[in-house]
Amino acid sequence: MSTLPRSLLKNLDLFRSVSEHDLDTVLQIAQTMRLQAGEPVFQQGQVAENFYILLHGHLKVVQTTPEGEQITVRYVMPGEVFGIARAMRRPTYPAACIAVEESIVLSWPSSEWDHVIARNPQFAFNALQTVGQRLQDAHTRIKELSTEEVEQRVARCILRLVDASGEQTEEGVSINFPITRQEIAEMTGTTLHTVSRLLSSWKEQGLVNTGRKRVTVRRLDDLIRLAEGQPPGGTAASKRNSVEPL
Repeated sequence: MSTLPRSLLKNLDLFRSVSEHDLDTVLQIAQTMRLQAGEPVFQQGQVAENFYILLHGHLKVVQTTPEGEQITVRYVMPGEVFGIARAMRRPTYPAACIAVEESIVLSWPSSEWDHVIARNPQFAFNALQTVGQRLQDAHTRIKELSTEEVEQRVARCILRLVDASGEQTEEGVSINFPITRQEIAEMTGTTLHTVSRLLSSWKEQGLVNTGRKRVTVRRLDDLIRLAEGQPPGGTAASKRNSVEPL
């Protein structure tokens, strides 16, 4: 049996409604993976032998185009199910999944997918929601690429990451995992030069703070205005009190 305590899964939304007996059954066939930053959970094109839940840390999903261009598609947050290619009737993983920091992942054989969802309707419901959300996110990104200016797309990207994993600090709301300007560029369909220019400009205006693989939003309202295609509207008073609640 897995050495993971039952309470660790019981606290996840995916398993909150599962009986202790069924939870023990699920844990019996689970395997734990500990990953260091840069280590892959699986590679693009690899046979989809397992599905996963992220318990701790953050992962990024990366696709490589036929031309060899690498694109960061999205990030995986703690508590999220991923690698469900076989559930979508795909024999292989359509993208690679890589740890961006030290992470802990729980995995099950893909052959157990039907068994797990049959015993856990809440897990099945949340997995379906996950697939639906990813489709919606893909449609949103296509729309943004087609209709919005680069500044709007970059602002929206940062806001989504803050919404998913923001952490309140003295400076503002920080994306609480390492992220590079290149990865932001890949997610917004632009160039590293453009993202660097925008972030430098926003930093001069006091909207954000940036460091090595870190982004902190100092004036959340103004970044929302930029995402909506409006100019930032902070007053002198608001700039003195620029840290916004999450």
